[in-house]
Amino acid sequence: MKWASALAGNDLPGKRKYGGARQLLADCAESINFQLGDAEPDLVIGFVSADFMDEFDEISALVKKQLRAKHFIGCSAGGLIGGGFEVEKEKGIAITAAVLPEVDIKLFHFEDSDLPDLDSAPSAWEKAVGVESTSEPHFILLPDPFSFKVDTLMQGLDYAFAKSVKLGGLASGGNRGGSNALFCGDKVYRSGVIGAALSGNVVVDSVVAQGCRPIGHPMRVTKCLNNFLIELDGEPAVHVLKEAIMKLSPMDQKLAYNALFLGVVMDEFKSDFHGGDFLIRNILGIEQKSGALMVGEILRNERTVQFHLRDAATSSEDLRLMLKAYAEQHNGSAAAGALLFSCLGRGKHLYGESNHDSECFREFLGDIPLGGFFCNGEIGPVGGTTFLHGYTSSFGIFREKAATA
Repeated sequence: MKWASALAGNDLPGKRKYGGARQLLADCAESINFQLGDAEPDLVIGFVSADFMDEFDEISALVKKQLRAKHFIGCSAGGLIGGGFEVEKEKGIAITAAVLPEVDIKLFHFEDSDLPDLDSAPSAWEKAVGVESTSEPHFILLPDPFSFKVDTLMQGLDYAFAKSVKLGGLASGGNRGGSNALFCGDKVYRSGVIGAALSGNVVVDSVVAQGCRPIGHPMRVTKCLNNFLIELDGEPAVHVLKEAIMKLSPMDQKLAYNALFLGVVMDEFKSDFHGGDFLIRNILGIEQKSGALMVGEILRNERTVQFHLRDAATSSEDLRLMLKAYAEQHNGSAAAGALLFSCLGRGKHLYGESNHDSECFREFLGDIPLGGFFCNGEIGPVGGTTFLHGYTSSFGIFREKAATA
């Protein structure tokens, strides 16, 4: 297994200014072919800035010609990751390519109307993506945010493919329905979801960094209705929240007005909770009549929750801890390549500098080829269940099965 990553764009230091997509792809192809030793890649994953909207229909043919791609998926992107760089809101193309011996690759596209019902048998989901669960596939998913029920897809895939890792991100760059592009094989779609199912001699590890730190202490949900949090430990949730904020430092109190979240514990059998144990969800507001907190998640009574804050320092520390733990756990695992699906709200917007997450990854895992894009939402597992996240960096790290012993 061998991976390569390249990025061509106008915002890279020392790089020439580019014209059309053909020129940028040629530059990426030259770098990719050099890294792979001219081996033909089994899978090419490409992300293209919205500047090339008028050229989207040509991208698949150009990739096949210049990179000799056997399988190609990708999408439009509001920011690009590849070749050790992160480029945001600039013209560019990021390409990641992989030689994957003994790996079966199945590409798929379907529309929202093609989704099986959540009461359907696993075989309906197997038919939708074209693979059987017995092959133990892992999934790269690239949905359109304007036309597709992502939550339904993830619930269905978790049900039918419980042992499989599902990673990806919502296409970005467009601001309305039909303005994003989904590249799949030799076709380009403007709606639905595309993806790749990888099975055989491949292992995919996930690292999902949600970038928050807990405040206060864990509490039990004692009354809720769908996504309305009414009581915590028998007290009105809004009162509990106000008390928690009052105990914060002046700096954290200010932060709480703009970056306050609720963490939902995923493993109730644990007694000591850390950052990776929570699913982080937005607090959307307060229902004026009841004082209930509106949360971006369907809640259940007796679940453990804790309030969280997010800022640049916290996000950076969380990422470093997650990557450090992965590196220590998988020391010598011979990872070959990785994909990063990061939120549009991270990058320079959060850290005030470019390349932050890519450089953290390289610090702990070395010079493994890393490619990806800045998404409208990130897909990755927490506590064994796949979720759509926000403000998150979701990594997929690829290695051979033979290297897991």
